[in-house]
Amino acid sequence: MDKLEKPLETWREELSDEQFQVCRLGATERPFSGKYNDTKAPGIYHCACCDAPLFDSDAKFDSGCGWPSYFQPVSDTAIASIDDFSHGMHRIEVKCARCDAHLGHVFPDGPAPTGLRYCINSASLNHKPRDA
Repeated sequence: MDKLEKPLETWREELSDEQFQVCRLGATERPFSGKYNDTKAPGIYHCACCDAPLFDSDAKFDSGCGWPSYFQPVSDTAIASIDDFSHGMHRIEVKCARCDAHLGHVFPDGPAPTGLRYCINSASLNHKPRDA
């Protein structure tokens, strides 16, 4: 996958304020406020910044955490993971592997088959319905 890099000001012009704050500056939307928290429509969730496919609706589950949750990305190369020591704790941040957009965090308390919970900000995603 080719890496997509743009200056921060270009991202600011292309994204909504919420998308810019979340995807480029690492903010987090309030729990239960995101447009995809309760979405159950079949399809693929793409990066709001670069349109890379990230998560399939078949991997989405209701974790009750207030953010869309998935037990796996669409591929092993879709997501990049980095250690996050902000806010006085250790978490694993997940980013879009193509453009480094902040997506959310992954936790080891998800369902089978992976046991993972990718806790993702709706602002970092665009849902595209599955082809009929």
